[in-house]
Amino acid sequence: MEVQVRVLPHGEGLPLPSYATAGAAGADVCAAVEGELVLAPGARAAVPTGLVLAVPPGYEVQVRPRSGLALKHGVTVANAPGTVDSDFRGELRVILVNLGEAPYVIRRGDRIAQLVVAPVVQARWVRAAALPETARGEGGFGSTGV
Repeated sequence: MEVQVRVLPHGEGLPLPSYATAGAAGADVCAAVEGELVLAPGARAAVPTGLVLAVPPGYEVQVRPRSGLALKHGVTVANAPGTVDSDFRGELRVILVNLGEAPYVIRRGDRIAQLVVAPVVQARWVRAAALPETARGEGGFGSTGV
């Protein structure tokens, strides 16, 4: 599996997404900010990566939070998981939100999210007057217990 990556001028000098360990599912992606970006508590920002991805047809790239940022600082991906579609050719920007109590400083080269390549199945959506019954039925939002 290969994902072609174009590096934009403000992404020059930063590493391409990379896996931290041999068993990692997500490849870390870095911030391509100039200087520092301060994310105040409750604030969100579309953080540039300086990368444009050519995701192969039949796949998506999921943008997921980094667990350390979430646990230690309350910083996470606002629309987790975000999706990069195979036909998108704009810059990958990561929507981060600070759910913590203190401002969080993002510096150039900081690892801000992880990217997971996943297969995509496009369904054929069919209108139906009735649906097959199940044991669960319409139970939702806690209907199977806490």
